[in-house]
Amino acid sequence: MPGIIPITTCFAGFMTKTELKRLRQIVLAVLCMTGRVTMVGLSRWTENGGSYRTIQRWFTSKVEWGALLWAVVEAHLIKQGGTYLLAVDEVVVSKAGKMTHGVGRFYSSIAGRPIGGLSFVAASLVDVGQRRAYPVQVEQRLPTPKPGKVVSESVKRGRGRPKGSKHHAKAKPLLNAELTLLDGLLGGLLKRIGILQVRHLVMDGFFGNYPTTWLAGQHDLHLISKLRHNAVLFFP
Repeated sequence: MPGIIPITTCFAGFMTKTELKRLRQIVLAVLCMTGRVTMVGLSRWTENGGSYRTIQRWFTSKVEWGALLWAVVEAHLIKQGGTYLLAVDEVVVSKAGKMTHGVGRFYSSIAGRPIGGLSFVAASLVDVGQRRAYPVQVEQRLPTPKPGKVVSESVKRGRGRPKGSKHHAKAKPLLNAELTLLDGLLGGLLKRIGILQVRHLVMDGFFGNYPTTWLAGQHDLHLISKLRHNAVLFFP
């Protein structure tokens, strides 16, 4: 475990010496402790200078976690000439209570139903040659309020294609809250890892649709996904 501490030297440019010292204490405590990882538990497993109040104060400070993740990957895991993909997926963690920021009901693929918890959109860098993935960015997804019922008077159109209609390019799609979050995540992340020149975005079948494809194109990425069962295909 002491061999992990030298890896944190790449954080020197992102935090003060005091913050780095406290982070190292927390890392050792997480690796040594048993049971649930809580701030009270961490304070019991840290050495001098790692009181509960100190750990609580450290977690309330602003830390650019995405920059720290990329610092580790860039310094110790990236190889020149390698082929890399960017994989993005949603992660739902169960959480009870109502006071936690962003807690709500989200669909969990493991449980097969919506559960109370926290939702995060995580991006990982996939090394194709080594067949390994390294997390580089995590953003929290907030629950969306339920929209009220809107009564609209829609006029039913007859069957078939209207006479005189012509082919036209699809308009810019309206991005939902999930894709808006993904747009901001990709914008900052691609600037940070620009030296790798990543060109492919991997996502599951839920994102195999036109809005996600359009969003990937806006960031000069090619989307690798699975078509949904109700997808309608057209030749260009």
